[in-house]
Amino acid sequence: MIAIPNIAEILKIPLKIDKRLGPSKDAWCEFHQAYGHAIHNCLSLGYQLDELVKSDFLKDYLQEPHGAQASAAPGGDQGHEVPIHGEINTISGGFSGEGCTASQRKKYAREVMEVEVQEANQTPDVDLVFTKADCQDVVPHDNDPVVISVVTTGRRVHRVLVDQGSSTNVMFWSTFNKLQLSSDQLRPYTDCLYGFARDQVEVRGHIELRTTFTDGTTSRTANIRYLVVNAPSAYNVLLGRPALNRIGAIASTRHVKMKLPSLEGR
Repeated sequence: MIAIPNIAEILKIPLKIDKRLGPSKDAWCEFHQAYGHAIHNCLSLGYQLDELVKSDFLKDYLQEPHGAQASAAPGGDQGHEVPIHGEINTISGGFSGEGCTASQRKKYAREVMEVEVQEANQTPDVDLVFTKADCQDVVPHDNDPVVISVVTTGRRVHRVLVDQGSSTNVMFWSTFNKLQLSSDQLRPYTDCLYGFARDQVEVRGHIELRTTFTDGTTSRTANIRYLVVNAPSAYNVLLGRPALNRIGAIASTRHVKMKLPSLEGR
């Protein structure tokens, strides 16, 4: 398709970059002129061809599927393959579990209602939309997670995983120490946290920190409550549903981005 002149002149040819664009060392993509994935697995080319199909530009090259041709052959190429070396379960527990006693659950419910009203008054009602332009700087990836940086206690913290499957915000003990925080600042936490290797995790306590999210041009700061756990991790912090809901953030793994409204309504 990319060798047909009238199609090639419409496609947006990506700039050549000196890096591998995928997990396969031997697969060559003629569209990117780079190794890493085969051309029939090229997401960038696929998006562009899909748009040409929708505009009927490629109608002379399409064939209506029928019969056995409509289904993929067993064992055929299913696109990008992600090797699995183990399992990581969803984190459960934390403050989304409200607590282990009835009084704790009632107190939590009252606090949540007060916070929701306060945050609703501070957060503008902005439509968060992901467009095709958000994909322009995204190279083909194997379902990479959304990883961002935040600023707290006067330090920029990198490798913050946006984890919509987590019922709590987690800060790891090693990160807590690197922020030079004192264990005296930790408030006790008596409930349990599960999900790491299916075992109960040691929780040192919880702490609320002013956390700033910024893209370099605008910023948003909110109080985020973290459970501090003593467990190994490739990340410094996990941002779970409580933090995302508090700041009104939406994450898109396809675009590898997170968007949230600023106080200026942007």
